[in-house]
Amino acid sequence: MSMKNYFENTKGVGILSTSDMSGAVNAAVYSRPHVMDDGSISLIMNNKLSHKNVQENPKAHYLFIEEGPGYKGKRLSLTMLREEENSELLFELCRRCYPSELEPEGKIRYLVYFRVDKELPLIGTGA
Repeated sequence: MSMKNYFENTKGVGILSTSDMSGAVNAAVYSRPHVMDDGSISLIMNNKLSHKNVQENPKAHYLFIEEGPGYKGKRLSLTMLREEENSELLFELCRRCYPSELEPEGKIRYLVYFRVDKELPLIGTGA
């Protein structure tokens, strides 16, 4: 199954781990990533700590735990490529954007693109 099909059809919980340039680590719950045509993945980020961290340190890690019995999912090592601020594509992709939240005064959202450096199963080495 391609990564695009996997994330479009598999429900679960995602955790994005980031760190600032001094190495202080943060982890936050995130929705499933959007897999782009070029193979990169994108996440919609608010202007909070995870976004600040990827500005300082482009390396991140995304852990996805599939819904259901057992421990299934993916671990993705990531490198930030670029971002878009409040773009049309961001609002088109957003699964949880409600009309009242689309353009509140001063609210900034980012569509952040990452290269997948390594993909592993949730448990084990994948060998």
